[in-house]
Amino acid sequence: LIGALPQALSVLTDPADCGPVVLALPQDVQAEAFEYPASLFEPALHAIARLRADGRGIAEAAALLRSAKRPFVVVGGGVHYAGAFAELEHFVNRHGLPFAETQAGKGALRWDHPLNTGAIGVTGSSAANRLAGDADVVVAVGTRLQDFTTGSGRLFAAEARFVSINVNRHDAVKRRALALRGDAAVTLADIDRELSPLSRDASRAAQIAASIAEWRAAVEAATGAVPNGLPSDAQVLGAVNRAAGDDATVVCAAGGLPGELHKLWRASGPGSYHLEYGYSCMGYEIAGGLGVKMARPEREVIVLVGDGSYLMLNSEIATSVALGLKLTIVVLDNRGFGCINRLQQSCGGEPYNNLLPDTPAIDFVAHARALGAAASGVENIAALEAALAEAFAADTTQVLVIETDPASSTRAGGAWWDVPVPEVSTSDSVRRAFAEYERKRAQ
Repeated sequence: LIGALPQALSVLTDPADCGPVVLALPQDVQAEAFEYPASLFEPALHAIARLRADGRGIAEAAALLRSAKRPFVVVGGGVHYAGAFAELEHFVNRHGLPFAETQAGKGALRWDHPLNTGAIGVTGSSAANRLAGDADVVVAVGTRLQDFTTGSGRLFAAEARFVSINVNRHDAVKRRALALRGDAAVTLADIDRELSPLSRDASRAAQIAASIAEWRAAVEAATGAVPNGLPSDAQVLGAVNRAAGDDATVVCAAGGLPGELHKLWRASGPGSYHLEYGYSCMGYEIAGGLGVKMARPEREVIVLVGDGSYLMLNSEIATSVALGLKLTIVVLDNRGFGCINRLQQSCGGEPYNNLLPDTPAIDFVAHARALGAAASGVENIAALEAALAEAFAADTTQVLVIETDPASSTRAGGAWWDVPVPEVSTSDSVRRAFAEYERKRAQ
């Protein structure tokens, strides 16, 4: 343990290797006594290791930006790991650079920053994807440039040049990028010192502003509409977002909700947006929300979860009540796994085993009460907004359940996602879906 504990902590706190650690203790060892040195228990304050990129690469990056006609910045999770919020804001402001956020990068700067084009990629905004596709130099800050971010690798122009700032070598070299292996905060500052303020073309600035305004109007339309029937996920998110204010953290994972949140949620800044989407872990939401509340007890923690994920893991509701760690949990009940049902059919498949039968109906309100939470069902968006105000004022875990439309999703803005369809099938619907897939891939 004297050797293993420092190794475990070094993995947890390393900028590139950070991740879970398994420390295995056999039962007989757990029961043994040992004379540990007192020094093992002395508190140590962790400081982020600020890896600096090579000076030659910094100079090359500055030269690329000077020559760029349509530069663009992609903000990834590395900005959060590095705490590089001030450096990023200074960099984009000084040089007039439009930027977009990945799922992990969202919230690095406020949603209403004048250069924030919104989410990028498959679950992105029309503004971000249009400007990214037109960019000649892309500065990728702390992002893996993965499938969703890049529209399955087809979002950016083939001739676009990439400058990739990343502590991880594997991610820094993607897309033939000029790889700057370094901490996001110090690397942005180093590039900035090499540059005079970049010239701003008036027509491009107007294009950027118009694209952002157009997308923000689309968000208002999607989240603010009053439904005639069952509300969409977007309309529920809009109601929660309006009620949440700037001092709340939204938590979600998996299914259709993260895509809607990435596009539509207006993040107030660092710490306001917590999404598990790297592995799309259904069931993460309530347990993850409990972890966020433990880390940030002063914030209102709002868990958004579909009924399918709720059924997979809900027992931490009881833990939150027992520990006095209050959560506000909004359960969107679309009768099963609506996201997968839509995806199944978009690939030509017949609906199968994703939506639950109408009877017997699952009583999520009664279930949440049985776990110790205060719970209620709400019939519409207006009732949800009123219930949220009461939930935020309460001091124990609250569960609000609202039925939603399983067929609806926000299609505007997103880049194409390469989900292959079987090339050979006896099904007419699969053959039609394959023909459509080939047509879109050719575009």
